[in-house]
Amino acid sequence: MQFHHHGYVSGDPRVEPAAGVGINRPSALPDEVDVLIVGTGPAGMLTAAQLAQFPGVTTRIIERRPGRLAIGQADGIQARSVETFQAFGFAERITAEAYRITEMAFWKPDPADHSRIVRAARAVDDPAGISEFPHLIVNQARVLDYFAEFMANSPTRMVPDFGYEFRSLKVTGDGDYPVEVTLGHTAGADEGQEWVIRAKYVVGADGARSKVRESIGCHLAGDQANHAWGVMDVLAVTDFPDIRTKCAIQSGNGGSILLIPREGGHLFRMYVDLGEVAADDHGAVRKTTIEQIIQKANDILHPYTLDVRNVAWHSVYEVGHRLTDRFDDVLPEERGTRTPRVFITGDACHTHSAKAGQGMNVSMQDGFNIGWKLGHVLEGRSPESLLDTYSAERQVVAKNLIDFDKQWSTLMAKKPEEFEDPTELENFYTSTAEFPAGFMTQYAPSLVVSEPRHQELATGFPVGKRFKSAPVQRVCDTNPMQLGHHAKADGRWRIYVFADAAQAGAEGPVADFAEWIANAPDSPLAATPSNLDRDAWFDVKVIYQQDHTNVDINAVPAAFKPTVGPFKLTYLEKVFGADPANDIFELRGLSRDGVVVVVRPDQYVANVLPLSATAELAAFFAPLLSARRPGITKADAGLVSNPA
Repeated sequence: MQFHHHGYVSGDPRVEPAAGVGINRPSALPDEVDVLIVGTGPAGMLTAAQLAQFPGVTTRIIERRPGRLAIGQADGIQARSVETFQAFGFAERITAEAYRITEMAFWKPDPADHSRIVRAARAVDDPAGISEFPHLIVNQARVLDYFAEFMANSPTRMVPDFGYEFRSLKVTGDGDYPVEVTLGHTAGADEGQEWVIRAKYVVGADGARSKVRESIGCHLAGDQANHAWGVMDVLAVTDFPDIRTKCAIQSGNGGSILLIPREGGHLFRMYVDLGEVAADDHGAVRKTTIEQIIQKANDILHPYTLDVRNVAWHSVYEVGHRLTDRFDDVLPEERGTRTPRVFITGDACHTHSAKAGQGMNVSMQDGFNIGWKLGHVLEGRSPESLLDTYSAERQVVAKNLIDFDKQWSTLMAKKPEEFEDPTELENFYTSTAEFPAGFMTQYAPSLVVSEPRHQELATGFPVGKRFKSAPVQRVCDTNPMQLGHHAKADGRWRIYVFADAAQAGAEGPVADFAEWIANAPDSPLAATPSNLDRDAWFDVKVIYQQDHTNVDINAVPAAFKPTVGPFKLTYLEKVFGADPANDIFELRGLSRDGVVVVVRPDQYVANVLPLSATAELAAFFAPLLSARRPGITKADAGLVSNPA
């Protein structure tokens, strides 16, 4: 973490200097905003947190509740989400308080006595080492707290506006703020009164019953619910030996349980199978009492017993899988004629069961995707056409999620005797581990993803997939570290230059690339406003094939050691050597002739190119920078200081 760019800082380095709209930020909701986010769930809060890094963008996030969420339904945090938390600066802290999943146990009817259950198998949660980050369980409310802290510490000093309910909107097309939004006060002296504000863009993160979705004419469509589950967070005394291990439990007495230990010890969650729901049930199953859920759990756990001493939360839900046909307000026949003004995220556009632990995770990636794109458009870095890529990218991900969850929830609801292969459930869990972990997403070629013309140069960084970190050694201070952990959620593109075999400072491809990116008029860095740090929009790093002891920092080209801040200090922390024990070139299949890997602000690989392909790199960025406004001020542009 660097934070002395503008002089000595003695306070909390996580608190960035207020800038732009964060200076004397009004507490009252203004009449006009650049972005209005509806809902403080995971998707909404991540969107807001990302936009909090753009000081020139007026963003407000509203919530109908009078205050923070006390207890949330979601709790599963996949490794991809923890990677994202690292970008927002709180992965280590939330990991410390979370429950960590390392194995899953599978319990089935005892072959000798089907009235009893026995442990039949165990599966390691991440057998292939997909990520250096763990699979966690922590309450959704704590995730929101951390995002709220990040927002409040960001240059815009953003905080949620509680006590406002979204009622309707219409896209008028008039003026600079073409979306007219009607809100209602739900708390305080003005409770019941309506309020109309205007926005440039609206993001609906208001859940499965989304009124924003309704306002733009989108509808959830898909399978009707036909299976019910009781879910409870409880403290209990039990002789079940795996009560602190994630378990899939199938009983010969009928029904199954998914057991999820919770953070903090003692507390655990059980999804208890309540069986098929009759077509004429009309919601009656939702009246199942907590006592009935506990009794059903005891029936399934036999010969073990569950003595529930305290119920923190419980509910009954029916599994349904639904998806909207678009994630914004542009109708199919309008595509190409106008850009979207209203977007929906998370449960507003995709619903499914909770048992695969996907809802919060996929929703947050929705927010990450739209957040940086709105920031770039509103800041003048990129054209409005960038916003077309949100629905195109995220709808495919949601469809894949629905398909996966149908398989998983169907398997969980099966009776033991219905399996052709008795190991089918655990085999599915282990063989599909990369998908629920969040690492199967691969965006198709678009404005922000190149065709994989040179993929053979970096086989471990597939174009369109998330940038998979690997160990390196920083040259200036000799510290070993994960390269990807330097990618903060600051709205910047990353350009990683993996050098050829030549020494630092030698003539050759790296020196030529450094000269081009630092000085050429078609370099993407040339679009950076002159009154900002050279790395304000593009973070350029170099990784040499030699270890850190064989890299002369003084010989490294200046392009990788930019001057920053008012004192024009030399930034030395963008230069790395390979770790001899874990060579990134070997681990990620990188060409020894050198390769450039371009990574989007949301951590997805956008392009892979040879070091010599500067014209191709310029052509990739040219349309993304076509909206760049000359002379943009510090208050209007991205970060004033840029810790890497």
